[in-house]
Amino acid sequence: MRKPRVTLRHLAWSTMLLMVLGTGMLFWSAVRQQESTLAIRSIHQGASMPDGFSIWHHLDAHGIRFKSITPENDTLLITFDSSAQSAAAKAVLDKTLPRGYIIAQRENASQAVQWLSRLRDAPHRMG
Repeated sequence: MRKPRVTLRHLAWSTMLLMVLGTGMLFWSAVRQQESTLAIRSIHQGASMPDGFSIWHHLDAHGIRFKSITPENDTLLITFDSSAQSAAAKAVLDKTLPRGYIIAQRENASQAVQWLSRLRDAPHRMG
C-alpha cells in the first residue's frame, strides 16, 4: 500500500487557497455591513440640539438599538447597524421630538466600499 506524499508544492497550493478563501470571507463581511446614521439638527440657527439622553430614552422605549449618539457641531449623530433600524428610529423621533428639528438619514459607506470606489475612480496606468 502506497502512502500519499505531501510535497512542498501541495502544501504551498493548499496554503494559498486557504489564504484566498479567508481574504474573500473577510472582504465579503466588510462589504455586507452597512451602517446608517441619523443626523438631528435644529431648523433655527443657534437653537439647542435635543438631549442625547432623551433620544436614548425614546429609542429604548420602542426597542430600537443604536451604536452611538455623538454631538458634532450643531448636530446630533445617531449611528445604527442597519438602515432599517435607522428608518424605524426616524419614524419614532418624528413623532416624539418637538417641531423645529430636522431628522435626516445618511448612509455610511463601509471602509471596503470606500476603498473600492477609490480604486475604481483612480486612473490606472499600464505599461
